[in-house]
Amino acid sequence: MVLSRFWLAIFISSLAFIVISFFTGNNYSVDYVLNGKKDDPILISEKYLNEIPKFIQDSIQKSEAKSYVLNRDTLNADTTYVYKNQTVKIYSGIQKTDGLLPTCKSSLFDLILPLMAYLAFFCGLMELLIVSGAAEKLAKVLSPVFAKIFPSVPKNHESISYMTLNFAANFLGLDSAATPFGLKAMQSLQEINPDKDKASDPQIMFMCLHAAGLTLIPTSIIGYRAAENAANPADVMLPCIITSFLGTIAALIIVGIRQKINFLSATLLVSLMTVIAAIVGLLFYVNALDLVGKNFFTANLSGLMLVGIVAFTLIFSLIKEKKFVENKTTVFDAFVSGANNGLQTGVKIFPYVMGMLVAISFFRNSGLFEIMSNGIAFTFSHLGVAKEITDSLPVAMLRPFSSGGSRGFMIDAMRSFGPDSLTGRLSCIFQCSAETTFYVIAVYFGSVNIKNTRYTLGTMILVDLICVITAIFVASWFF
Repeated sequence: MVLSRFWLAIFISSLAFIVISFFTGNNYSVDYVLNGKKDDPILISEKYLNEIPKFIQDSIQKSEAKSYVLNRDTLNADTTYVYKNQTVKIYSGIQKTDGLLPTCKSSLFDLILPLMAYLAFFCGLMELLIVSGAAEKLAKVLSPVFAKIFPSVPKNHESISYMTLNFAANFLGLDSAATPFGLKAMQSLQEINPDKDKASDPQIMFMCLHAAGLTLIPTSIIGYRAAENAANPADVMLPCIITSFLGTIAALIIVGIRQKINFLSATLLVSLMTVIAAIVGLLFYVNALDLVGKNFFTANLSGLMLVGIVAFTLIFSLIKEKKFVENKTTVFDAFVSGANNGLQTGVKIFPYVMGMLVAISFFRNSGLFEIMSNGIAFTFSHLGVAKEITDSLPVAMLRPFSSGGSRGFMIDAMRSFGPDSLTGRLSCIFQCSAETTFYVIAVYFGSVNIKNTRYTLGTMILVDLICVITAIFVASWFF
């Protein structure tokens, strides 16, 4: 219910703002909201040739392209004059994101179809893990810990292995693998959910832990920093780990208090300390490497782990081939069956994803996001917050709504202020240490037809806020 109302609020307020801007003359056209594409120039006016300044008329007439760009080097947004069909079209600024119709198209071709391919492959692997018995063995090993965090989940339940693989994939920056594992976890948890329309406690805990985005190797962030010629592309790795880890602990505590989880359990404390020790040990190891060694390690660890998961699954399935025979199937047929289930899941979540992305598209193109972002930055700057921090806030604000949009702001921040500036580094930490909250909720709960998400949205936004505050302190401390 909360998500539905929030979605309606974004949609209706954005539409209202677009209509008001059009009739008050602030927008010349609303076509860009419907048909425009990201980074396209925005039409702000149209005049006859004799109505524009004489020097621009002369420049247009001398130009072979019949166009003129004003103040390319002095303004953030170029003003472009294009003479065509006896009128001069004037463009200024660029579109922040795709319009409604391109968003519908791109959500299918650029997002859902690739996601369906990932789902098909990894759900096929998951089926092999289930039939071979590997998932059950993993669940048995982790049951003592998960029994404390997810007390209502039965011992050795298959959802434990799915959640473990999801956390592991996120931990290693394997986004393509994390989503299929996470969707399988939600579907498995839904089977033991007594109220199918309402999110259960284990589902909420899983989603909020997922939102913190605990990451060990931020491979994509390191790649973007390398592309922008950062002196040490991996220097944000430790701040990313610390920020996402503290966000994960915060999520565990916030949800745990609400669900009355016993944090003083010896099993839980030992497990938590083991994870902390492992992270610290790995950080010391990475810190001891030279620059080439760090780049090699961070570039290959995630890939090797993914190859290891695939290899283990196939080899274990071969060893346990008798179990497939007992289930009247083969290893390949089981893989195909799981892949087919993955495709069906992709089809099922498409409407939820498209609906959320279209609302976000309206929100950004309406100008409301820029007004809110500028207002928050203005407020923070007058509270004494450093300009380097306020310049990076758009990444933090947009991250819960759009990964691609916040990524664009991150890259722009590195190009505008430098990849080794505090703004550039902090933008990278924001991008790494939080989740695309609204997209994730739409995908995960949509896959199991959950209507009432209870307190999930509020908790995930709070966790995002904690990650933002933590990132600011950590970045200021490190850099």
